[in-house]
Amino acid sequence: MNQKLRILIAKAGLDGHDRGAKVIAAALRDAGMEVIYSGLRKTPEAIVEAALQEDVNAIGISSLSGAHMTIFPKVYNLMKQKGMDDVLLFGGGIIPEEDIEKLKALGIGELFTPGTSTFAIVDYLKNYFSEKVH
Repeated sequence: MNQKLRILIAKAGLDGHDRGAKVIAAALRDAGMEVIYSGLRKTPEAIVEAALQEDVNAIGISSLSGAHMTIFPKVYNLMKQKGMDDVLLFGGGIIPEEDIEKLKALGIGELFTPGTSTFAIVDYLKNYFSEKVH
């Protein structure tokens, strides 16, 4: 991919813990991606609207509040309603393995758990988008 990847990193709902999201945003930026950070406590509607306005390639949601089974499907469905079929939704946080499988079955991309290397996340995004180009 010749253009820089544009990634929106978002915190949804009442989750007020954003250290991890900021670490991921910095790692993606250091890897040469353009990163937009939503700030805390955004609604799924606000996240999708920001992604549309910023013309991003991917939305990464950090979820530590236990609301992942509500937030990810809501954002995903809003993206589909807005025709954002070419935008990847991925994320991470404290998400049980069985919920990760359910979310991925819906069409959501990789979900990273605590302790995942930032290099693994960078590699995932680079590989995902390099395969989309070919």
